Amino acid sequence: MRKGLIGVMLTALLAGGPAVAAEATTEKATAGAVSGDLLHWGPVRSAGGHGGYARANVWITDFGAETFTVSGTLHDRDGHPGHCAYIRARFHYTGGGTGWARPRSTCRANDLFRLSSDGEITRVDVRVCVLDSRKRRTSHCHVDVIRAETVANWPR
Repeated sequence: MRKGLIGVMLTALLAGGPAVAAEATTEKATAGAVSGDLLHWGPVRSAGGHGGYARANVWITDFGAETFTVSGTLHDRDGHPGHCAYIRARFHYTGGGTGWARPRSTCRANDLFRLSSDGEITRVDVRVCVLDSRKRRTSHCHVDVIRAETVANWPR
């Protein structure tokens, strides 16, 4: 794992400098923290109509896993004081029913997150919003629906 992390850091440094290296390192570390194959879903960004936004770079485990995990980096791109990035996942279980993962938020430029299910799922709704930390309210939310059939034949 350490040798792989060093290779990722060196490649990122040569490609885009220290900022790219730091992001590549944190995402690789997050990916390594979860066992099994990971699929890169991509960026999920909060809805427009506001001066800033929240963004998450999302990685998911295989839908066949006993515990499904959504992980990656959460980015606060809102210059308004007290506005932060927020992410939450709603899991739709194989046997029926749904459940919410505990939300994560950050007021930093980027932070790691990991949201896990309590069993096998068929679908997950990843919700990214702007959080007003003073009022404890979310706004400008966007939901990406990720289904098992959507990612069934994606390359590893």
